[in-house]
Amino acid sequence: MNQLMDLGGSPRRAAANLARAARLGVARGMFGRGPVWLRLRLASPVPELAAPAWFGQREPQLSLLDVLRVLDVAKDDPDVGGIAIRLLGPPGGASRVESLRRAIDAVRKAGKPVVVWSESLTTQELWLASAASHVVIPPSGSVHLLGFRFEGFFLRDLLQRLGVRADVMRVGDFKSAGEILTRSGYSEEARAQLETLADDLFDTLVRDVATGRGLSEDQVRGHVDRGLLTASRAREAGLIDACLYPDELEQLLCELAPAACKDEKPRLLDASVYFGLRAADPGFQPLLRGAPRLVYIAARGGISRGQGLRGIAADTYRRLLEPLAEREDVLGVVLRVDSPGGEGVASDLLCRAVARIAKQKPIVVSMGDTAASGGYFLAASATAILAEATTVTGSIGVVGGKLDFSELYERVGIGRDAVERGAQAGLHSEARSFTPSERSALRDELGALYELFLERVAEGRGRSRDEIHAVAQGRVWSGAGAARHGLLDGLGGPLEALREVRDRAGLGAGERLVLEERPRLPRLGGLWEMIGG
Repeated sequence: MNQLMDLGGSPRRAAANLARAARLGVARGMFGRGPVWLRLRLASPVPELAAPAWFGQREPQLSLLDVLRVLDVAKDDPDVGGIAIRLLGPPGGASRVESLRRAIDAVRKAGKPVVVWSESLTTQELWLASAASHVVIPPSGSVHLLGFRFEGFFLRDLLQRLGVRADVMRVGDFKSAGEILTRSGYSEEARAQLETLADDLFDTLVRDVATGRGLSEDQVRGHVDRGLLTASRAREAGLIDACLYPDELEQLLCELAPAACKDEKPRLLDASVYFGLRAADPGFQPLLRGAPRLVYIAARGGISRGQGLRGIAADTYRRLLEPLAEREDVLGVVLRVDSPGGEGVASDLLCRAVARIAKQKPIVVSMGDTAASGGYFLAASATAILAEATTVTGSIGVVGGKLDFSELYERVGIGRDAVERGAQAGLHSEARSFTPSERSALRDELGALYELFLERVAEGRGRSRDEIHAVAQGRVWSGAGAARHGLLDGLGGPLEALREVRDRAGLGAGERLVLEERPRLPRLGGLWEMIGG
């Protein structure tokens, strides 16, 4: 692959190569005594961006991508004898669980033991741990395999008591975002899509736990219906392997990988250190030209206009995305999206930024726990879209409206009056409901935005407007359902998205590259920072 000469960057690359040489020297000292056990502490939740280490914290929190890269490299590393994972709580939504357990399962299939220890196990934690070769909790622990529950709250009756009326319109029979204000329970359409979503997630949970633990699916369903199991009963049921205290784990680790132990003590290496030594190692960089680069951007939260560090602010993320279309050293982009949606214009602006990159180089969207409504809108123009089977996505629809406080003002003795010029000057006033003319205008605006949404998705998916409309109308899908209806290009997580963009960029499977992560957060602590990462 042709790379432009970049003599100006030679000093920086030379410094990076010196830092890598230093890391290699450290690695030889650490691994020269034989294989090690990697000690991995999974945060709760596992963050999409690496969290810095603060005062009193033992080590920085690895991001989801960092953890996946550690597991992916470790599975083929002869210097790693096994992985010891400490769960600090539920790792996040179902999508993160699926990505993590697939990476753990790959280590297990590579013939290396993976031991998961937790004080107790919730549904999510057991779901994740079921991919490991050994699941351990203390004798006083328990397993709460409870399944799933989607529960919403509704404010219509409360608002009525206060004298507040929600004047809300939607485009799409399944667009249920406004129901929190207008109903006292789920509509038939909202309930129907939640039933389908719950079925997809529950079936995946049962299948994964059954496969990982060597049980039948009927056995797993029975354990779910039982719900609460003590440590001893969970072991008898085959959901865990042993009941051990932390100080007793050392003997188990040495039994499973004797070569990674010395004097009956396991040689342990923190995963954050291994990340810097091996998993994040781009190799030596050519001095006269830049190494191939991919960019990984994590976008999480509600979508809004303007700029800022909270959520997905359109101007902030456009400044991250737009220069990548012209950067010749960047061969491809992965955009990690975890968002329930937000403002329509902001979503369209980000969709445009994605489309501009897609014209120049591959950009692959990796959907997280949720990428729905505006979260799907901004992804629509990507080269390819991947999601986990358990991702919540779709919701291609539009909702809008306002709250009318006129009755409340009257009750508490607040007078409101106004002078207007323009038939619809009071459209945004909270002192009254929409007039028929205003309602018609707003309905037209929402309808136009919905049609634009359909157009963007149809263009991105290579399908007609009517084909997209048939699976849109605000309907929420699981990733598995979205894949069945052509809203995705495949199932997978961050690692699969990176492989997809590598393939589309023409990079060989073993070709070294530099992976830039955006936005950048400081990584305080860990060997990576100490010696030039």
